[in-house]
Amino acid sequence: MQEWPPTAQQLMRSRYTAHVRGDADHLFRTWHPATRPADTDPEPGSEWTGLTVDSVTAGSVQDDDGVVEYTARYRGPDGQTDEMHEVARFVRRARRWMYLGPADVV
Repeated sequence: MQEWPPTAQQLMRSRYTAHVRGDADHLFRTWHPATRPADTDPEPGSEWTGLTVDSVTAGSVQDDDGVVEYTARYRGPDGQTDEMHEVARFVRRARRWMYLGPADVV
């Protein structure tokens, strides 16, 4: 990644792209260390097919936290299509946006 995304929504979009490309390093670097699991590898065999941003609360270049609600569509290893919906919380750490986790958990 050339530049760190300046908003929470842009970071969320970059993380979706990392899932599409299988870029575990980007997922690891953009996940807040307080909530990051040991394994951040994307699930093998899934094909991500689309992303819709449902809503954004804060998360601008002036904010220190933000919430992005999104729906991601994918085809699983079994060929079935499905979607994942999340209300995700992001925080700024050392002037960089980081994914913290689902807003209802953190």
